[in-house]
Amino acid sequence: MPYSVLDLAPVASGSSETTALRNSLDLARATERLGYHRYWVAEHHNMPGIASSAPAVLLAHIAMATERIRVGSGGVMLPNHAPLVVAEQFGMLEALHPGRVDLGIGRAPGTDQVTARALRRTEGSLSADDFPEQLIELANYFTGRDSNGVTAVPALGNQPTIWLLGSSGYSAQAAGYLGLPFAFAHHFSSENTLPALELYREKFKPSAILSQPYSMIAVNVVCAEDDETALRLAEPAALQFLQLRKGSPGRLPSPEETAAYPYSELDRLFIEERMSSQIVGGPETVRRKIEDLLAKTGVHELMITTSVFEHADRVRSYERVAEIVGLAAATVAGAPSGPA
Repeated sequence: MPYSVLDLAPVASGSSETTALRNSLDLARATERLGYHRYWVAEHHNMPGIASSAPAVLLAHIAMATERIRVGSGGVMLPNHAPLVVAEQFGMLEALHPGRVDLGIGRAPGTDQVTARALRRTEGSLSADDFPEQLIELANYFTGRDSNGVTAVPALGNQPTIWLLGSSGYSAQAAGYLGLPFAFAHHFSSENTLPALELYREKFKPSAILSQPYSMIAVNVVCAEDDETALRLAEPAALQFLQLRKGSPGRLPSPEETAAYPYSELDRLFIEERMSSQIVGGPETVRRKIEDLLAKTGVHELMITTSVFEHADRVRSYERVAEIVGLAAATVAGAPSGPA
């Protein structure tokens, strides 16, 4: 069972984007040493607490700072970009780091409508209805098929492993029909996890990429020395998500800011519900919850995302998880069954 990392490059209160990005490089090196299989960064825009707005740029630095761990996007929001540009960027990453690059594709904007319009520079519809056509155009740039006479350099012949990402059934079905690996956002859409995975397996058709379905889910994990400490470490990220849902995105609050926040009863219910799908606790609690989640979902790979105020606590959480699941003694030199 491979274990992997999803990084949003969290920007903490009182810190800076520069520090957040340096922390991402440090975490990538640390998780590679620990035996994690892949390191993905997310695309978000107009969010002061997330520094990973340009995945291809950040991945280039992470790939240079590491040697073996796979690097990828979790994901690139395709409706925000011309497929040619995405092909060129990730074709270049693959050419620079052969056999190490994943291109995770999503169809949501990853931001608000005003910011999406600024990204796309269009007054037309901002829906993702043309996503299938965009995806086919993107894939064709790597193979040279039906590319309208346009050669994507250096994408042609340098195709990364393409994944489809989703938080509902749409991408699950598309990934199945196309025979692509599928990654589900359990960390913010847990109620849809099992139905989406069932759809993916039901609709899967073998392809040149996969002969059998290959699925992964991303989950929030905070592992500390005991349950009480882990809960305290997880609370700032829960408040940050609450503020985002209220339309006030901000940096990751400090523990002091979290404790002082004037929660309403509805706020507390929202946070309680969100925390219920996370894996937060001491080593034995985290071990049990990981085992339960894997048994329930039947996925081939687990991707862990951890957002806590202190970078050292984040690194230590990944260290504890590696110890729990036995990564410290494992090697990721060989690819697992399914996509590399």
